[in-house]
Amino acid sequence: MEIVWFLIVGLIAGWLASMLVKGGGYGLLGDMVVGVLGAFLGGFLFGTLGFAVDGGLLGSILVATVGAVTLIILLRVIKRV
Repeated sequence: MEIVWFLIVGLIAGWLASMLVKGGGYGLLGDMVVGVLGAFLGGFLFGTLGFAVDGGLLGSILVATVGAVTLIILLRVIKRV
């Protein structure tokens, strides 16, 4: 059941990130992939910086969204080069 929640959080975070960054979303599957990868990236970034987010579902969405926004920005920078 945890994988289902992980995918739901990824979908929400991917959608939020695509709304925050502008430039169109990636569709349902694309937003989910960006959100899930963003969750890993956000967890890594928050852990590296020494932040511990223990806010349950909302904390997970926040971390995943920050990671997804970072991922989208990195992908756009790489795409330009």
